Amino acid sequence: MAACLQLNAKAFRSYFPLNPVSRSVSKQSPKSGRIRCAATTQSKRYTITLLPGDGIGPEVISVATNVLKLAGSLEGIEFKFQEMPVGGAALDLTGVPLPEETLSAAKKSDAVLLGAIGGYKWDKNEKHLKPETGLLQLRAGLKVFANLRPATVLPQLVDASTLKKEVAVGVDLMVVRELTGGIYFGKPRGFSTNENGEEIGFNTEVYTTHEIDRIARVAFETARKRHGKLCSVDKANVLEASILWRKRVTAIASEYPDVELSHMYVDNAAMQLVRNPKQFDTIVTNNIFGDILSDEASMITGSIGMLPSASLGESGPGLFEPIHGSAPDIARQDKANPLATVLSAAMLLKYGLGEENAAKRIETAVLDTLSRGYRTGDIYSDGNKLVDARKWGRGTEVSRFPSSFSSMNGNWMKEGLICMDHLFLYSNSLHNEEAIVLSSGTATSSSSSFAILRTEYGCPCNS
Repeated sequence: MAACLQLNAKAFRSYFPLNPVSRSVSKQSPKSGRIRCAATTQSKRYTITLLPGDGIGPEVISVATNVLKLAGSLEGIEFKFQEMPVGGAALDLTGVPLPEETLSAAKKSDAVLLGAIGGYKWDKNEKHLKPETGLLQLRAGLKVFANLRPATVLPQLVDASTLKKEVAVGVDLMVVRELTGGIYFGKPRGFSTNENGEEIGFNTEVYTTHEIDRIARVAFETARKRHGKLCSVDKANVLEASILWRKRVTAIASEYPDVELSHMYVDNAAMQLVRNPKQFDTIVTNNIFGDILSDEASMITGSIGMLPSASLGESGPGLFEPIHGSAPDIARQDKANPLATVLSAAMLLKYGLGEENAAKRIETAVLDTLSRGYRTGDIYSDGNKLVDARKWGRGTEVSRFPSSFSSMNGNWMKEGLICMDHLFLYSNSLHNEEAIVLSSGTATSSSSSFAILRTEYGCPCNS
């Protein structure tokens, strides 16, 4: 989390807006007569459907849930979490990858947070009984069609990139992927036998004008809010569906004269992403190309475990998930990197609920933790501090301050939200110039009153 009020956020110009606010907590039983904070009285309530899924999914969802609880409590937000099965876990429980109860709960919620889906155990299942089918059904059921996947090389992690430092430094791009059309959903599809008696498998890449137009508008709007550059990726030299794609994206461009549009074939785009990724600002592409290119972009940042995503529709709850898989090889070993899921929780707050202040708290905390050198194994390098996932999420009661601030040098999420060295609870700009800064175990206040600590947390501070 942000070290203190003096954190210089200007160095981190990225897709994630920064605000030098952060917080930290520790496990402690609530005390009677504890101080409450009117500024954080629970006034906004949201229902979040949690879909832990398979593999490392439950581990990373547990961390993200704790983070959401804390960030929400500091902003006067109350969450009701409901956990439902999906993917392989649902197959084992109900025999289908997306139970009706799960989809119904997701539709009725304000947002959906997904962990990961899939695993070797179900690889040989028939297609309709594969965990991944449940994810496709979930996206279709929620009618989310726009998938936003940011890829930003953070200054703290530039050495974790597989690219040369001079190539990776400053990369900050967004992939806008069409999510519910194309070859993953097109019909006809299936298996048959050709005239020679050979078995064949076939799929259909198909897009309608409506599907292309709506994702194009999302991409143009996204580019407009970033740096005003949009690259549409297709294969219009070969595929008819891509010819229509390019035609429609070009037509929609007339509605956005302030956005610079370019086109690129997908094979060239894949090459350019590793050759000169800084040339890209916002990329819009179809379902299958977006699936591939966003994974490629993730490795520019150092690890697929770093990238969040948001899937949005025209109405209804959004679906927020890390782009990594279930990683069954490291499941239940405390090796999973929860950052992508934590940042997905931040996207949930920002894009799903419109709670930008709470989102900024999480984003800033992540950056500060990385600045302190804490790393999971996938992004570890010499000179940093190797920690496991449990030290991110140890302890479900993350809503209690310690009884003493003299030992606040904890590890990454060991006693609460990410790291414990400093706490900046409220920014001057947000709460009537009242701020609490806990730095190196010392509490100070910008006002003569500690009324700002009147919160759900048991706090030992006195005025």
